[in-house]
Amino acid sequence: MVGKKRKIVWDNQAKEYLRKATQYIKLDSPQNAEKVKNAIRLAVEEIPKYPERYPPDKYRLNNNSEYRCFLLYDFRIFYFINTDEIRIVRIRHSKQKPLYY
Repeated sequence: MVGKKRKIVWDNQAKEYLRKATQYIKLDSPQNAEKVKNAIRLAVEEIPKYPERYPPDKYRLNNNSEYRCFLLYDFRIFYFINTDEIRIVRIRHSKQKPLYY
């Protein structure tokens, strides 16, 4: 559904995971930490332009396509499409064991 611009809301869990992940990356490379953080933030800012761009989340039980996710720099970014907002619900590294929710 192109047209309606929704605002982006980050859950605290997703913000905290991104913060911890970039701190960990920063131990080896401050430049890469900034690169990853900025790339994720830019990708998230693009979601409202076309929310259905990414596929439905295969780890969401009984998903009716409102929960979607994408992979960027080995991080899976999960988001929920609502009528008024797009909620970033979770960020996980792709090497972590998948969680069904």
